[in-house]
Amino acid sequence: MTQELLGIHHVTAMTHSAEQNYHFMTEVLGMRLVKKTVNQDDIQTYHTFYADDQGLAGTDLTFFDFPNIQQGVRGTNSITRTALRVPNDAALEYYRDRFKSYQVKHEEIQEVFGTKVLPFEEEDGQRYQLISDEHNQGVRPGTPWQEGPVPKEMAIYGLGPVEITVAYYQEFKQLMQEVYGFRIVEEEPDATLLEIGEGGNGGQMILRHNSKGRQSVQGYGEVHHVAFRVQDQTALQEWLEKYQALEIRNSGLVDRFYFGALYARMGHILIELSTDGPGFDTDEPYETMGESLSLPPFLEGKREQIESVIRPFDTSLDHLRHKKNQ
Repeated sequence: MTQELLGIHHVTAMTHSAEQNYHFMTEVLGMRLVKKTVNQDDIQTYHTFYADDQGLAGTDLTFFDFPNIQQGVRGTNSITRTALRVPNDAALEYYRDRFKSYQVKHEEIQEVFGTKVLPFEEEDGQRYQLISDEHNQGVRPGTPWQEGPVPKEMAIYGLGPVEITVAYYQEFKQLMQEVYGFRIVEEEPDATLLEIGEGGNGGQMILRHNSKGRQSVQGYGEVHHVAFRVQDQTALQEWLEKYQALEIRNSGLVDRFYFGALYARMGHILIELSTDGPGFDTDEPYETMGESLSLPPFLEGKREQIESVIRPFDTSLDHLRHKKNQ
């Protein structure tokens, strides 16, 4: 079925410092910067994409850089935690020790729905957890960054279950099943594990119930939206027609150059559907992805203007190698 969602595509969060975030994602977590571009809806700000070695769909965590934005307020009706996949339980122990040496705020290794995880936070309050693929089956992971600072057999290589917390728990769960085809894997009091596509860590959502907490407020340290994978533009067009038939308000088809997109808000949660291609190597060779400012063709005519207002920072591999050897 062309309309079937294939798994998680990306998660987009907000940061107050692209430079600080770049250091954390590459030097601490060992993810590759595969695209340094601008927010296509706010071209004076960065949009950075971190992923596996090749920038495959389902591996990328992206950030809007809003230097003057207020810090987000944690609460219900939001995307509350992003998971990153590692190959096995031993990798969780490796990162736990790594976090200690880098003074990263983290909890102890624990289990969520029977799978081992390691929750941690970025300096700006962004919440994550590493999730072990030791007993995982389903959506395939990507490839660890070959030039990264983390041993390849331990490194992050994909996105895991996205955690969403809402007050309208039963209604949201029903929407996920009826509109998007999510299947219930396991239920606990006030929490449900759901999946799409081939399932497993790369195709799952953890839905949590919180009707008594305060309402979240968007800002840095919070997640902006989650995207799920569709095969191609034909599938995206079919989803547009499905939204229209169900009278779900949506963005219409959006060309992001690196992938096609379609947005709809389910309650408070912004959900994007994105195509697997064309991909991040469309305008840069594999060897130098993310090293310079990339602009889609429809923004190239504004390059001089953009470069005059956006602050430059060095993302070259030579720069990373130099820091690594210091």
